[in-house]
Amino acid sequence: MLRTLSIRDFVIVDAIELEFAAGFTVFTGETGAGKSILIDALALALGGRGDASVVREGAAKADVTAEFTLAGAADGEVGDWLEQNEFASEEGVILMRRVIDNAGRSKAFINGVAATAAQLRELGEMLVDIHGQHAHQSLLKSDAQRLLLDGQAGLQDDLLTLAGAFKSWRSLARQREEFETNAKNVLLERERLEWQVGELEKLAVKPGEWDEITNEHSRLSHAASLIEGAQEALNVISENDANDTPPMLSQLSALNQKIGKLVDVDSSLKPVLEALEPARIQLQEAVYALNDYLSRVELDPARLHQVEDRMEAIHSAGRKFRLAPDELPQELETLSAQLRQLADASDLDAMRAQEEKLKAAYLALAQKMSKARAKAAQALGTAVTAAMQDLSMSGGRFAIALNPCEAASYGVEQVEFLVAGHAGVAPRPLAKVASGGELARIALAISVITSSATATPTLIFDEVDSGIGGGVAEVVGRLLKRLGQDRQVLCVTHLPQVASQANQHFQVSKQSLGNKTVSAIDGLDAKNRIEEIARMLGGLEITATTRKHARELLAL
Repeated sequence: MLRTLSIRDFVIVDAIELEFAAGFTVFTGETGAGKSILIDALALALGGRGDASVVREGAAKADVTAEFTLAGAADGEVGDWLEQNEFASEEGVILMRRVIDNAGRSKAFINGVAATAAQLRELGEMLVDIHGQHAHQSLLKSDAQRLLLDGQAGLQDDLLTLAGAFKSWRSLARQREEFETNAKNVLLERERLEWQVGELEKLAVKPGEWDEITNEHSRLSHAASLIEGAQEALNVISENDANDTPPMLSQLSALNQKIGKLVDVDSSLKPVLEALEPARIQLQEAVYALNDYLSRVELDPARLHQVEDRMEAIHSAGRKFRLAPDELPQELETLSAQLRQLADASDLDAMRAQEEKLKAAYLALAQKMSKARAKAAQALGTAVTAAMQDLSMSGGRFAIALNPCEAASYGVEQVEFLVAGHAGVAPRPLAKVASGGELARIALAISVITSSATATPTLIFDEVDSGIGGGVAEVVGRLLKRLGQDRQVLCVTHLPQVASQANQHFQVSKQSLGNKTVSAIDGLDAKNRIEEIARMLGGLEITATTRKHARELLAL
């Protein structure tokens, strides 16, 4: 659940530190005071989009930190995700932080470790579910209706599998159609690839061969100078018989013997001896290496000619294919794969058979999806219908139609929400029959019901109760309070009937400090809560009657 929210320099918020409790919490205040800004700030910390416009005027950066504690059914999933992404916390606390500077640059952190906005969003979706104040408008769109039903039914993984099957089927179908349309072009392309593959296979350049052969060419072409230089080095080190100067190795060995005798006289010379002995050993190793090298290096004009011919052939092929010589093996592999694919595609009967197989696999998954949707549609329709009776829509009915459509990535039916406002009327499409108030109530019923089915520990409702009032508002408050018994519920509301049901109440207000306006938020005690409920009931002028009514609402 959400425990604390820290906001710095966000829009009109200067600095706010909030502590939250379990149960049902409300935010109230005058219009424009910044109630929804709190939700926007939390959404930013959860990976929402943000730019320089969210930074308070005159500030260098906006900084929002949300602290969560693991609790409830989401524990295992969230804990596993944190461990897999190396954000684990031993205390069971999750810190999600977002910083945006006045140039629009964004930084994100999870438990103090740098993260991406995408990781914030992925984690945030497991911790918080936000129902926006315009959610009822999205219910008029067919895609939104389908996504809501599929989410309620828990079909997200099945949808990914279905979309993958649809993509495979349609990709092969397009390939088959293109082949049928462009058979001549396909044949020409195949002939071109066969020639190119044949050329490269005949040359048979192996991976790494170009580096090897260039090194060998360099060695063979400089063999004489290599032999002369190696022999000269060997003479200087150990075989210098051309003049009276002893070779280096002999001089060093003699010096070691002499110093060794002196060490017996004065042990302080021992470090000198210890430094000289490794040098003598290294020189001896160099002698062995030079002798071995000279035994292997020889002048070989015939081999040099072979190497030069091979280099010319590879270099010529590289120019022909407009590639670096060392890229030819990879080009052969790529062209061979294209040729195999084209050869497979050229078998039209096999392609059609494979297309039918992929289509059948897709339709089997789509049929399974249709059955799951039908079951979920029945359950959701029954639940929303029951909720409508409590929301002053007695006799109303909510149903979900699954209308057949052409095969698509999401299946073979479109989802359509239907509603009857009162008894004796056949349900009709939601967009055509629901008034603004009815639509708001239906949207709220759906939000509460779908939230009850999810394991998300924190639910946020941002003025989803707009368009309702009176006794319906009281029912809404009870619904949200009942929902708060199982999880944490935060609600921005302008209805006193809803606010009076809360376990925790915050008041949001605007204040003028010098030449700037800032948003402030205060937790209300029992006395101040009466004043705020009275304000919501009666406006700016609070009377004894409105206070009495406020006490009655809170007593309920």
